[in-house]
Amino acid sequence: MKIEGKNAVLELLKTDKTIDKILVQNGMRDEGSRTLVKEAIKVGAKVQYVEKPILDKESPSRRHQGFIAFVSDYEYADFDDLLSVLKDKPKATVLVLDGIEDPHNLGSIIRVGECSGADAIIIGKRRSAQVSETVMRISAGSANHIAVSRVTNINVAIDKLKDAGLWVYGLEVGGSDLYKTDLTGKIAIVVGGEDTGVNRLTKEKCDAIISIPMFGKVNSLNASVACSVAVFESVRQNLNK
Repeated sequence: MKIEGKNAVLELLKTDKTIDKILVQNGMRDEGSRTLVKEAIKVGAKVQYVEKPILDKESPSRRHQGFIAFVSDYEYADFDDLLSVLKDKPKATVLVLDGIEDPHNLGSIIRVGECSGADAIIIGKRRSAQVSETVMRISAGSANHIAVSRVTNINVAIDKLKDAGLWVYGLEVGGSDLYKTDLTGKIAIVVGGEDTGVNRLTKEKCDAIISIPMFGKVNSLNASVACSVAVFESVRQNLNK
């Protein structure tokens, strides 16, 4: 897997992942670039200086910002191990993604989850974007710092989260006011797909459905934006409790 972009590569260097090599564009002399190279050398990563056309060839999007790291494929967190940890926590937040197929949305949600201090993100093995090079770039390296678990069946996973003591909220239109709902303690927030929303059977598994009040003429938000609103409302409530 290729990790592209200065911030994403810098975040990668903060993990214990094995890095095969890092391509650095010749002429990168700003302070941030020098810091990145120093960190790479410190952890023993092979740094190779190359001309920009070589980086462009390795990155069809050409959004590498002068840095591309080569690492093994992304390692998903084991769901059962995650459950064991959650059972013993007095407070936890898990994001369950029900059919998020856009890599950009997945990357943004992973970044939201990591920045908000969420414990984990659950995605499906089917009908879902996977952690790819694009997702890593969009998440700005956040996927290196939060557990992402991939499950065969989202509904079964929800049942197991409930058994672990989490209260499960589906984020969907027609539910209770998000801002009047207690989002403290151990919770899971289910975010539906870009066009389909939360699956009907999945909604039935949820303990409650919550909605973000809308006041404009468009009655829905982008999935990653809606997720951000809900997660940080939970953060606000926990801080004020």
